[in-house]
Amino acid sequence: MNTRLYASIALAVIGLSGMAVTHQAEACGLNLVRSANGRWTVAPPARMAASAAERMLLAATPAVGIKAIPNPLQFLEPIAGLYEVTLTAEGNGPTGLPDGASVDHAYVAWHADGNEIMNSGRPAGDANFCMGTWAQTGARTYTLNHFMLSWTQAVNADGVHIDNMFVGPANIRETVTLSRDGSSYTGTFVLTQYDTHYHIILPGGIPIKGVVSGTRKTINSPVTY
Repeated sequence: MNTRLYASIALAVIGLSGMAVTHQAEACGLNLVRSANGRWTVAPPARMAASAAERMLLAATPAVGIKAIPNPLQFLEPIAGLYEVTLTAEGNGPTGLPDGASVDHAYVAWHADGNEIMNSGRPAGDANFCMGTWAQTGARTYTLNHFMLSWTQAVNADGVHIDNMFVGPANIRETVTLSRDGSSYTGTFVLTQYDTHYHIILPGGIPIKGVVSGTRKTINSPVTY
């Protein structure tokens, strides 16, 4: 994927026993950085180097397609399956993220029992797994209610995490439509990050909204990211 990351980064430099410290709050789909004036901005998600991604893609490409027996659960719940998903900011106005800013790039599994799990583009040490619940609301249309937990990490000049503090819960609401062939979905999302008193702490004091797209992974899919 070649989505450019336009999210602004604000780094706070504070003296702590002679070390520079930056406070970052991280959870699935979101990397918040608190500036010196106490405001939060959004930094881009982690990305894999292009050379490493290319090596993984070549190594994982199947030589021969595997013939799979159709899964009856997917007939009952067509959205069920694994997807590679991109969330992109759109329509947030002058105080929010600019259009085209990458909010997250993840692997997402929709389970036939109405639950969902995301492996976010956030580093694993920052709790990059989060979960949700979904319901079908129309013909090939689904609504997702996704829950996350965010933490502040103080990082010294050497990049070592020296403490952790719970910032608050976060939530993603999605409405998506599955393609007729079931191979992809598109839709919209609204992401809200709260502090422990349920105050919104995102740039501009409003939720982040945008568009979401997912491409289904199958037993024969190569590694892409």
